[in-house]
Amino acid sequence: MNKAPAGKTKAVIAYITFIGFFIAVTMNKDKPEAFATFHIKNMFGLLLMLLVAVVTQFHINLLAGDILYWISVAFWAFSLAMAATNKKAGVPFLSRKFQTWFTFLG
Repeated sequence: MNKAPAGKTKAVIAYITFIGFFIAVTMNKDKPEAFATFHIKNMFGLLLMLLVAVVTQFHINLLAGDILYWISVAFWAFSLAMAATNKKAGVPFLSRKFQTWFTFLG
């Protein structure tokens, strides 16, 4: 059986709505853990993607916004599953970008 990595609880909490994201960031400030930091950065990127989807829905094109919204939801579910199964993985291309773009969260 896999031993849970340090910070697993924070990583899973980060994916529980945007409020969980802020709670995880606060918890990770005291004692930063690499596993939690990875998933916190990933969730921040997914939240931004969701925000872009909502803005697209209301101001640009409803169908394009809906498609982007459901893609964001699918990526969120996949990332939550990765955190829950002790894997430091996320969305194949985007998660690597999120890790380099959001260094202020680590």
